[in-house]
Amino acid sequence: MGEARIFLMILIMVFLKGAVSEVHTVGDELEWNTGANFGSWSQKYNFSVGDTLVFKYVKGQHNVYEVIEATYRSCNGSTGVLATYESGNDQIELNKAKKYWFICNFDGHCLGGMRFFIDVKEANSTNIRPTTPQSEPIPPPPPANSCAAIYVFDGWSFWVSLVAFGVLLQL
Repeated sequence: MGEARIFLMILIMVFLKGAVSEVHTVGDELEWNTGANFGSWSQKYNFSVGDTLVFKYVKGQHNVYEVIEATYRSCNGSTGVLATYESGNDQIELNKAKKYWFICNFDGHCLGGMRFFIDVKEANSTNIRPTTPQSEPIPPPPPANSCAAIYVFDGWSFWVSLVAFGVLLQL
């Protein structure tokens, strides 16, 4: 009976790890604002199909454009726009394995650093950060005091698995 219980626990933990999608607040506690380093932010997470990006900002002061690569590089939102978001609390589900490019189209914001791109992988693939840097240089990081909670929610699925394990031990 003990071996079957252990096998069942392992099976459930594997299933939970693969089935759980994550919600990422863009810029973490700095949110979608001009003071954040979105190049660094986007590199510290592994994005999978089913994850959600949440852009929080003051409506009317910023916006979010999903764009093609050429528009991302030029910061010219007059062409190559795939989607526009302006609510101040935009939630974008990453529903395809592909590269996504995002910019703020307010004057000077994109060129000032309010842009990033991510490479979304299939949910069941191993998401390991590449060792080579992205082709665009990354601006210097924000001051140390603004990044105190960088990894607070990273790995939360581990805790879900741990709780499931504890529940199964009670059976």
